[in-house]
Amino acid sequence: MSKKVRVRFAPSPTGGLHLGGVRTVLYNYLFARKHGGEFVLRVEDTDQKRFVAGAEDYIVNCLKWCGLEPDESPEKGGPFAPYRQSERKAIYQQYAQQLIASGHAYYAFDTAEELEHMRIHLKSENNPSPQYDRYTRMHMKNSLGLTKAEVDELLQKGTPYVVRIKVPENETVVLTDMIRGEVSFDTNLLDDKVLMKADGMPTYHLAVVVDDHLMHITHAFRGEEWLPSAPVHVLLWKYLGWINDMPQWVHLPLIMGPDGKKLSKRHGNTYGFPIFAMNWTDPVKNEFTEGFKERGFLPEAFINLLALLGWSNDKGTEILSLEELIHDFDIHRVHSSGAIFDFEKAKWFNHQYLQKADNTTLTLQVKPYIEAQGIKVNDAYLAKVVALIKERCMLLPDFWEQGQFFFKAPQTIDVPAIKDKWTVEKQTFFESWVATFHSMSEWSQASLEQGFNELMQQQGIKKGDVLLPLRIMLVGGKFGPGVFHIAEMIGKEDTTQRIRAAIALLQ
Repeated sequence: MSKKVRVRFAPSPTGGLHLGGVRTVLYNYLFARKHGGEFVLRVEDTDQKRFVAGAEDYIVNCLKWCGLEPDESPEKGGPFAPYRQSERKAIYQQYAQQLIASGHAYYAFDTAEELEHMRIHLKSENNPSPQYDRYTRMHMKNSLGLTKAEVDELLQKGTPYVVRIKVPENETVVLTDMIRGEVSFDTNLLDDKVLMKADGMPTYHLAVVVDDHLMHITHAFRGEEWLPSAPVHVLLWKYLGWINDMPQWVHLPLIMGPDGKKLSKRHGNTYGFPIFAMNWTDPVKNEFTEGFKERGFLPEAFINLLALLGWSNDKGTEILSLEELIHDFDIHRVHSSGAIFDFEKAKWFNHQYLQKADNTTLTLQVKPYIEAQGIKVNDAYLAKVVALIKERCMLLPDFWEQGQFFFKAPQTIDVPAIKDKWTVEKQTFFESWVATFHSMSEWSQASLEQGFNELMQQQGIKKGDVLLPLRIMLVGGKFGPGVFHIAEMIGKEDTTQRIRAAIALLQ
């Protein structure tokens, strides 16, 4: 690649960051780092009606959590600032006027009522859904049909207008996509998209082309839902005289829900999994949407699973660090078809990362979930708990579910699992074992197990008859790590109290 690679993620600050958006960030980031390039965050906030306060900060925080921070952004600045489109308004006006002057765009003064009138009254058998295009434009109130004097008068009066691209007739627009190869479009099927709105703000179509040019973007990664708009953008690159500098296109496949439809909040609500990177509460609608971070995913696992939603390396390896992803990433191995999101597989990824995580680091990540239960915990103690139970955990909240008995006695125990086979002999055994605690010189897993085994032999008790009851007495059910490890961890006093409380319930 002769030019320095420059890529951008250009979100609209209108809500939470969907995992499809994070994957777009990730592929941008991997491609830039692979080729020694730069990754830019550009905020496309020109749609003021949909602007949501706090959404930009939320997006920035999501990227920080994911470890995918940009080289240039509104927050960091850079040589092509400003990086918010709302702060670049005068720039777009200049290029809109250039397009009008060259005959490739025009003023349209139509009101909302006139547009609706067109959709109803210009409907025909051959054109059942009229658009503002080559068939209808000369029936409308625009600078193509009005005289220059009429246009000047409307402008002088401050009549609201939009600027539309004049799409040519009978042409084929061809672009090469790095995933899909050559894609062609018939201009007769395109409408005259609005480039500049009545409020003076550009639409996505104009702003994305102008900014990509001025910011020297070399590769444009975006979702395949933007593919139908691509021919308009190619025309703008041509009409503005920049066609030789047009970035290479990369239209990424969609991420699909379990039902094969585009992944959406509806899937999250239906199937009970997050679809946003982090928790998001819409301040307008007051709607809450859960995030992967708060569900208990490690950012490294989240990035790993997203990378493989539509891409695979040539080794078939699934567990890949960010450094390995950068090294292995090849845009030509991105699939052209949609990838199905599987939440169980996502949890599997997280489980793999929990197992390989450093226990000290993992302890700090687990601690908030324990403290959320009102438990004040010592880090050294929690680290021991983490080491004992992490193989049983898929998500960070599981450390409480799987290990709460390390911090407090179970509120209930599975009495029926013991009672059917409970005998006087078993009760005598446990009472005798507890009585030996005061004379133990060392309270450890090894000494506890040794004393337990010796007493079984003395009283003629089978291990299988008392080991499960001991587990249930200490943790409440048939789960948890080694039972003597548990007793060592919770201490002599708690072990004694839990066994005696269980015996009382069984009498």
